[in-house]
Amino acid sequence: MPNQHHLLNQIKNGDAHALSELYDNYSGALYGVILRMCKNEAVAQDLLQETFVKIWQKANSFDPEKGKFYTWAYRIARNLTLNELRNASSLIQTEDLSVYKEKAEAEELSIDKLKLNGTIQKLESHHQKAIDLVYFQGLTHREAHEEMNVPLGTFKSYIQQALKKLRESYQLALFLGWLLIEQML
Repeated sequence: MPNQHHLLNQIKNGDAHALSELYDNYSGALYGVILRMCKNEAVAQDLLQETFVKIWQKANSFDPEKGKFYTWAYRIARNLTLNELRNASSLIQTEDLSVYKEKAEAEELSIDKLKLNGTIQKLESHHQKAIDLVYFQGLTHREAHEEMNVPLGTFKSYIQQALKKLRESYQLALFLGWLLIEQML
């Protein structure tokens, strides 16, 4: 099997068979990323196809000195998916809590969301805003740092600090839950 750099060189020369080989090797991983983001199989399949069209069109822009092929392809897939999610005319349903869902499942989801919101609300306001922009509104770090009007490095440190605090809070909750179970036994 030729490596991805050789295949990309073939794609640059218009070899569709090379694109087919890259598709066979990477489509599963990229599809998983896209599906986790949009939670809609039909949309994910379309976005996967668009990803490989972009790979075909932008093969000349790939530089193996700057990173691995998968990272480059992942960014293409992620950006296409984020653009689709931002598109106001695209109505992607991420969760259907209609009457057909069990009431208990809906209540469990609400409780988990309240716990997460409660934990996030304990963060400092700039950490809350950073998490909201990236993880709930889907902005990139570059877009979000501009929105918050802070340097990119500062914004990235906000995200790191917020995630660290959320992890610590989650680990403490797990530990307390484990202690409670131990006491019950």
